[in-house]
Amino acid sequence: MKAHRLIALLATALAAAVVRADGPSDNAPDKVRPVPPPGVEIPAADRTELEAGVADLGKEIDDLRTALKDNPTLLDLLPDVQIYYYAVRYPLTYNEFYGDAAKQVAVAKALLQQGHERAQALRDGKAPWTTAAGRIARGYVSRIDGSVQPYGLFVPDSYKADSPDKHRLDLWCHGRGENLTELNFIDGCQKANPTFTPPDAFVLQLYGRYCCANRFAGEIDAFEAMNSVKKRYPIDENRVAIRGFSMGGAACWDLAVHHPSVWAAAAPGAGFSETVDFLKVFQNEPVKPTWYEQKLYHMYDATDYAGNLFNCPTVAYSGELDTQKQAADMMVAAANREGLKFAYLIGPGVKHQYEPETKKELAKEIDAIVQKGRDEVPAEVRFTTYTLRYNRDAWVTVDGLEKHWERADVKAKVADNHLVVETKNVSAFTMSLPAGKGNFAQGDFPRIKIDGADVEVPQADANGKWTVHLRKADGKWSSVAKTDDGTLAKRHGLQGPIDDAFMGSFLMVKPTGKPLNDKVGAWAATEMKHAVDHWRKQFRGEAPVKDDGEITDADIAAHNLVLWGDPSSNKILAKIADKLPIRWDADKIAVDADSFPSANNVAVLIYPNPLNPKRYVVLNSGFTFREYDYLNNARQTSKLPDYAVIDVSTPPSSRLPGAVATAGFFDEHWKLQPEGGK
Repeated sequence: MKAHRLIALLATALAAAVVRADGPSDNAPDKVRPVPPPGVEIPAADRTELEAGVADLGKEIDDLRTALKDNPTLLDLLPDVQIYYYAVRYPLTYNEFYGDAAKQVAVAKALLQQGHERAQALRDGKAPWTTAAGRIARGYVSRIDGSVQPYGLFVPDSYKADSPDKHRLDLWCHGRGENLTELNFIDGCQKANPTFTPPDAFVLQLYGRYCCANRFAGEIDAFEAMNSVKKRYPIDENRVAIRGFSMGGAACWDLAVHHPSVWAAAAPGAGFSETVDFLKVFQNEPVKPTWYEQKLYHMYDATDYAGNLFNCPTVAYSGELDTQKQAADMMVAAANREGLKFAYLIGPGVKHQYEPETKKELAKEIDAIVQKGRDEVPAEVRFTTYTLRYNRDAWVTVDGLEKHWERADVKAKVADNHLVVETKNVSAFTMSLPAGKGNFAQGDFPRIKIDGADVEVPQADANGKWTVHLRKADGKWSSVAKTDDGTLAKRHGLQGPIDDAFMGSFLMVKPTGKPLNDKVGAWAATEMKHAVDHWRKQFRGEAPVKDDGEITDADIAAHNLVLWGDPSSNKILAKIADKLPIRWDADKIAVDADSFPSANNVAVLIYPNPLNPKRYVVLNSGFTFREYDYLNNARQTSKLPDYAVIDVSTPPSSRLPGAVATAGFFDEHWKLQPEGGK
């Protein structure tokens, strides 16, 4: 009885692990409680034993890396050992043991033992957990920061390692849990079944980089973890579902509307779906965004993208008495404005939980949808975006916008041997149909009508695949060899804002020279430390750092470079300073016709790196939301646009790195715009 009760409690914790109730007490920027919170002290003897265990496992991992260097198959499984090392090392190093100290110590010892057992198995040329059924913890190395990230996997009993049968995969996004360290996450995934375990399905429980509602690095985590599972198990690409509850419901909304063609179905529960109204209703917070923050809400406000559910079957759930019912209600209204409807189940008489009978109905409806499978090449695509970070739906890819952060649409429909396309705020796009789709047989010249005008396009290739790239010039569409014409322009993955640099591989570059002045130098040192510390706290990785004199050509080729300091103190910034649209010298920072004295101002920006325009360079910024925003996930939106000048006479706060003297967006060709692009 006690074991069943423990499993139920763990399942509930992973589903909706709300450690504290948000409310007006979390609306005071000058009284911000820390997230993650301080941990409890563990006995000195236990600490000594755990530290020795972490050191031993670390040495085993290092030895294994050498021993397996000629066996890439087994070496690729090393993250499955490393997750246990970091799960115990982090709480020891950063004071992150929570609750009952004795229980946390017992969990830590058990995880270290599992790490040693897996390490020994690899040394013996075995990996029994890779073919086992049930609850498995696994890991992968993130391309963002080189960190080892854990995920939980429920493997169905029907899985046979030697069978070619493909399985359904459900991704589960967990609820908010400020105490959900790697230690507690792995322990919970290994002890409790996921909230839903459909027959014959794998269930991927995302750690999602802790408590960020699968935004930014947490969003990339969803795809990196999913790709890890697909690499290791036979997954049916057309039967992949996205699900979640509470904070995980918000994550589900985001992943569904921003990547609609990936999923066979979406099942968001509770959560939030936009920023302003949710904070007013749930947090009782008067929201007063700057003009650029308001534009940046368009990155993650799922209501703006509701029309993308056109080809993503969705079944939403809310408890009848749940304050977070607001999220699905807002999405229903947004979808209705797009002429769409989706299924919406309401659990009678319950607050923030699944009502048992409605939960069964939800499972039945999603199972039926996923069983039918995703339509790989739908006859019609309706896609909305506000940024090239999100640019694809099925066979349509948006390659250029006329103006970022304003609504852009592509509606494309296959009809016999022709296509009818309508666009808005789009300057370039690609359509690609595989062989046998759309009746575009070899030798045919399909007809396209775009925005009411006929456009001549090439025929299908020798294999029957048909791809066309289109660009608009002077209001007229034409077929081109490729949409990238080689000029400097905003493109997918190279479109800003500042936070976008931390959704790819990045490297912090520490200045070693003499700063322009002591005030700027001290600010840069403090803010770099803040960025490194808070990357680990909020995104659970250790930010890679190098001195400016150690940066190699390989670093420039592989990473977004985050340059701290000024043109006097940072060698890399000195090399590129005259190639940036904002000029910074010993006297002033010049932003078009405006200038700000260098004595007390710092330039912050994101821009294609002049040394490698396929990567970003960032000046003086980590991710842009801060301590105040950690208290509610709906606040975790970009707080600065493409560039800003920060007056460091005002000390950093829980909301900003100083006073914002000016800020704005670059245009579609990375040039300064009048009034910053208001």
